Amino acid sequence: MAKKEEAFHHRASLKQKNKAFKRRHATKNSMRDKSKGRTSRASIKGKVQRTSSRADRRNTQRTLQRAKRTQQLENTRMFTGRTRAAKTVLIVPLCPSSRASHVARHLFAAAECQYPEESGAAHRVMQLTRFKQTIRFVEAPRSLLDILDAAAVADYMILALSATEEVDAFGERCLAAIQNQGHAAVFPVITGLAAVAQKRQAEVRKSLQSFTEHFFPDAAKPHCVETPAEALAVLRMVATQVPRAIKWRDTRAYVVAEKVEFERADAQTGRGLLAVTGVVRGAGLSANRLVHVPGFGDFQIDCIYGVPADGEEPQEMMGGGDNVVLDRPDPELQDSLVAANEPDQLANEQTWPEDDEMAGWDAQMAQMEEDEERQRAGGRVVRVPRGMSSYQAAWIPDEPSDASDSGSDDDDSMMGDSGSGSEGSDEDEDSDDYEEITVDAQGRPLQQQAAASDAGSDAGGTADDLLPSAEQAAIDLRAYLSRQRESRDDAQFPDELDTPMDQLARQRFARFRGLQSFRTSPWDAYENLPLDYARIFQFANLRRTQQRVLRLARDPLLAARPGVRVRLVLRDVPLEAAEACVSHPDRLFAVYALHPYEHQMSLVHFTVMRTEEYREPVRSKDPLVVHVGFRRYSVQPVFSQHVRAGANGVHKFERFLRHGVVSVASVYAPIQLGAVPVSVYLPGTATLVATGTTLDANPSRIIAKRIVLTGAPFKIHKRGAVVRYMFFNPEDVMWFKPVQLHTKFGRIGHISESLGTHGYMKCIFDGPIKQMDTVCMNLYKRVFPKWTTEMWSPALMSADERRLWEGPVAAADDDEDVSMEP
Repeated sequence: MAKKEEAFHHRASLKQKNKAFKRRHATKNSMRDKSKGRTSRASIKGKVQRTSSRADRRNTQRTLQRAKRTQQLENTRMFTGRTRAAKTVLIVPLCPSSRASHVARHLFAAAECQYPEESGAAHRVMQLTRFKQTIRFVEAPRSLLDILDAAAVADYMILALSATEEVDAFGERCLAAIQNQGHAAVFPVITGLAAVAQKRQAEVRKSLQSFTEHFFPDAAKPHCVETPAEALAVLRMVATQVPRAIKWRDTRAYVVAEKVEFERADAQTGRGLLAVTGVVRGAGLSANRLVHVPGFGDFQIDCIYGVPADGEEPQEMMGGGDNVVLDRPDPELQDSLVAANEPDQLANEQTWPEDDEMAGWDAQMAQMEEDEERQRAGGRVVRVPRGMSSYQAAWIPDEPSDASDSGSDDDDSMMGDSGSGSEGSDEDEDSDDYEEITVDAQGRPLQQQAAASDAGSDAGGTADDLLPSAEQAAIDLRAYLSRQRESRDDAQFPDELDTPMDQLARQRFARFRGLQSFRTSPWDAYENLPLDYARIFQFANLRRTQQRVLRLARDPLLAARPGVRVRLVLRDVPLEAAEACVSHPDRLFAVYALHPYEHQMSLVHFTVMRTEEYREPVRSKDPLVVHVGFRRYSVQPVFSQHVRAGANGVHKFERFLRHGVVSVASVYAPIQLGAVPVSVYLPGTATLVATGTTLDANPSRIIAKRIVLTGAPFKIHKRGAVVRYMFFNPEDVMWFKPVQLHTKFGRIGHISESLGTHGYMKCIFDGPIKQMDTVCMNLYKRVFPKWTTEMWSPALMSADERRLWEGPVAAADDDEDVSMEP
C-alpha cells in the first residue's frame, strides 16, 4: 500500500520575536497604570453558562404552568357559573345585501333556541346549555359610528359576507377603521352560498378567506352560516374560546348597558339621574372615579348598587329593595369635574400704558361694543371669502376680522406668492374677495338663512338652487388650486420663503430667532407662553403617575370587581343621553370609567400616519375630528416631526401631513393615560385621514416653525462672496448679521458687512462656494395649537351628516322562518 503524500512544510529557522508597537496614542491613564504594574481584568464575552440541575428545570416549568393556569382561570371565571356574564358578539354586515338579523336567526336555529322578536340588543341573548355559556348578539346596522362603538366593547366579531356580492367601499372602510381601533377575535361567515354552483363553492370560500386575512391575518376560516353544522361550529368556537384582551380597553372599567333608566331631578335643565345596569368589565370600578358617556361627556357617580345574581329586578329604580350598596363616593376623594384652570389675568405684571398704546383705543372699544351687541343678538361676525357656502363658513374660527399682527402664530402657510413674504396671512389676500357675515352659535349665516327661507317659501326650492353660483365655483377652484400648489412647493422647497420687498424684514420676522444648532442651542420651554397654558395641567413625571394610576385600577379591594352585575347611577346627566339609548334600542350603549386626571385638559400629543386612500393635502390647524379610544373631539392639530429631540427638546413644525412619514399631532385635549388608538377623520364626513396612537401629555414640548431666507451669490472670490436678493436694505443686513449662514452644498458662513443700499452683503464661508449654490438663513419661531377643542357628538349631527357615515343597503324581503334542514 502506497504511503499517503503529505504537504511539504519548511521548518521555521528564525526564532526571533519582533518588537511590539509603542502605541504612541495610548492614553496617559493607561500608561500610568501600566507603569505601576496594574493589570486589567479581561471581560467575559457572551453569556455566563450557569448549569442548572434537573430538579431546578422542572421547578421552573411547574411555576410557569401554574401562573398560566391562574391567568386562564381569571379570564374564564367571568363567563362560567350560575352568575356568568354574557359574551358580546357583534355581527357586522359588510355587503349591501347582508343582514345581521339573517345571520342571527340561523345561529339561533342551529342552537335550537327561539329567536327573540323584541327589538334591542339587550334581548338578543342566547342560553347555550350545551356549552354552559350565555351569548348576547348585537345586530349592527350599516352605520360606521354604530359599528365602531359596538366593536370597542365586543368580545367577538362575526363578519357577514355574501357569496354572490362583493364587499363594497363602505365595508372596506369599516374593516380599516376596526383594524386601527383594536378588535376582538374575528369569525367570517358566508350567506347565499347555495346560489353558487357546487364546483365554484370552494373557490368562493378561498377568495373570501383571502380577503378576510388581508385585514385580519389571524381570523378563522369562513363558515356557511346557512348550514346548521357550520353554524354550530361558529357557536362552538365562540363558547369555548377565551375573549382576546384589548389592552387599552381592559385597563379601565366599562359597563355594557342591559337596562337604562332616567329620573329627572331638575325640570328646568332637564338633567337628572341615569341608572345603567350591566356587568363590570375590564378593571375594577370605584365610585370616586368619573364616568364617560360617549357623545355626552364626563359625569360623577352617585352610587354603585349590586344587582341580585338571580336577575330579579327590584321594584324601585334607584337602588331600593333588594339592591345592595357596593360603593359610595367619598367627597374628599371623588374626582372633580373641573377640566381647566381659570387664569387670573390680574396676577400678571401690570404697567401704565403709554400714549402711543392708547391711540385708537376709542375705536377699538366701539368695535368691541358692536361685537357684543351682535353676540347678544345671537350671532358673531366672521370674515370669509365671497361666495363661501354656509357649511364652509361654519368652520371659520372666532378671530377678529382686522388682525394687525401679520406675523402671528396662526399664519401657517410659508409658501405664499413670490415677493409677498406674508406666511399666508389674511392681509395679503385681495380684500375684494372677502366679506363679513354674521353667523349664529352653530356657525350658520343668519342673512343667508333668511334669504334661503324666503326663496324656499316663494319658489319651493329646486335642484338648481343647491348648486353653487359661478362666482362661488371660481373661488372654490382658486382655493383648491392654491392649496395644491402650496403642498407641492412645500414638498419640493421645504420652508423656503421670499423676503418681502415692501416691508422691513426685521419687522416682518420680529418673532423669529436664529439658532446655531437646532438640536443643542438652548431654548427656554416656559418663555412667552400663551394664556392657554395657564389653563392646562402638567405632570412632574407622567410615567410614574401612570403606573400608580393603573395599580389603583387593579386594586383587589374594590367592591365592584370585574364580573359583578351592578346598577351604576350617574349624577346630573342630560335627558338627551337617555333618549339616545331609548330611541335607538339596537345600538349598544356603554359607559367607561376614567382614571384619575383623565378629565383635566393638557397639551396632548398623538403619533399619526396618513392613509393611502386620502390624497388631498392635510394642513396644520385644519379642522379635524379625532377619535381617541372611546372619546371623540373636534380639534385643529399642529403637526411636528416624530424624531428624538436634542438637549433642548425642540421639534420641527410640519406645515402639511405627509404621506409615508409618522408625524406628531399636538392638540389641547383631556389627558389620556396609556397607549390608545387614534383615528383622524374629516369633519362632517366618514373619510379616514390618518391613524396612530397617543404619545404623551407634555406641555413643555417645543414645536418650532422654521423659515429659510435664500439669496444668490453675485460675485465669488475664494472664500468670500457677495450675496444678493436675501435682503433689500442695509438695516436688515446688520440686524440679521449674527445669524449663521449655510449653503445647499454644505458650506457654513456668516455675514461680514453690508454693501451698498440695496441689501447686497459680503459673506465669508468655510470654503469656496460655487456660482450655482444657494445661500440660506434659518430662522425659528415657536408655535402653539389653537384652543378649539370641542366634544364631537354623533347625536348632534343632522340627518344629512349622518347619511355620510352610513352605507348603502339593498332592498330586502321579510325574514323567512329559518328551519333546521340543511
